[in-house]
Amino acid sequence: MKPKTQPKKVASKPSVASAAAAASGSNSSINSHFIKDLSSSVVNTFTNYFKTLQSSPKLLLIDTFCLFLVLLGAIQFLFVLVAGNFPFNAFLSGFIGAVGQFVLTISLRLQYSDANRDKFKGITAERAIGDYIFASLILHFIVYHFIN
Repeated sequence: MKPKTQPKKVASKPSVASAAAAASGSNSSINSHFIKDLSSSVVNTFTNYFKTLQSSPKLLLIDTFCLFLVLLGAIQFLFVLVAGNFPFNAFLSGFIGAVGQFVLTISLRLQYSDANRDKFKGITAERAIGDYIFASLILHFIVYHFIN
C-alpha cells in the first residue's frame, strides 16, 4: 500500500493590486513629506532673500536685470526652435550676449553684496561697477563683431 500524500499547500501570493495599494499608501506619505519640506524650504529661501533686499535695495535692481536677461535668452532660444535659425550667427550673438551679460551681472552682484565684503576686501563698490561697465563694453564689442 502506498501512503497517501497530501497535496502541498501553496502559499498564496499577494496580488499585484494589493501590492500596488500598499506601495501607493507609503508613496503618498513620502510625497506629502517631500512637498511639505519643499514648500517650507522655498518659503524660507524667499524670506531670507527679501530680508537681504531690505538692507540693500540696489540688489533688487541687479536681480531684476538678471531676470530680464534670463527671459531674453529663453525667448531667443524659443524663437530659434519655432522660426528656425537662418542667420545662425545672429542667434549666437544675441544668446551669447544675454548669457555673457548675465554672468557679468552676477559677478557684480557678488562683489556688491554686503555679505561678500570679506571675500572682496580690495574691491570697492565703485571699482566693481567700473569693472562691470568695462567688461560689458568688451562683451558687446565682441558680440557686435560676431554678427558680421
